[in-house]
Amino acid sequence: MNLEELRMDCAIKQKRGLHFILASVAIWCAVLIVQLMDIPMLTKNLYTFCCTAPLLPLAYFVSKIIKVDFQNKGNPLTNLGVLFSVNQMLYLLIAMWVYPTVPEKMLMVIAMIFGSHLLPYGWLYKSKTYLVLSVVITILALIIGLNFEAYVLAVMMIGIEIIFSICLWIENKKFSA
Repeated sequence: MNLEELRMDCAIKQKRGLHFILASVAIWCAVLIVQLMDIPMLTKNLYTFCCTAPLLPLAYFVSKIIKVDFQNKGNPLTNLGVLFSVNQMLYLLIAMWVYPTVPEKMLMVIAMIFGSHLLPYGWLYKSKTYLVLSVVITILALIIGLNFEAYVLAVMMIGIEIIFSICLWIENKKFSA
């Protein structure tokens, strides 16, 4: 297979990562619950980090429901997709620094890291949804995060992730038709 065929194989077999975006809806719902709790900010931040931990197993579970080839071992570009995700882990070091230093802005930083890490998936999955929403999420997270309480940002992220899921579903449907 040539590069374009490998990219299309990733897009089709992994349904453009829809399982991860659907799982992230649940993660952001959990983050919203934490943000609505009447507990100290540093505790909220700790719980928020904990909320992100089940993303991979949750995405795996969702992949079984929507019939996604989770590993797609036959395609070497799958490793590139994994690298895109692992790269995000390095950026989370910034969020860990923000955690005690500017605790009220940690969720904003996490949302911006999340949004910006999605950009390369636009290329991998041949997806305009990823290209557009990675930028939109990052900029909106900054604007909302600077001007509103963290729970408003969590609500925004839930809404965007739902829209993201619908857009990916539409993109995937175009290739299955």
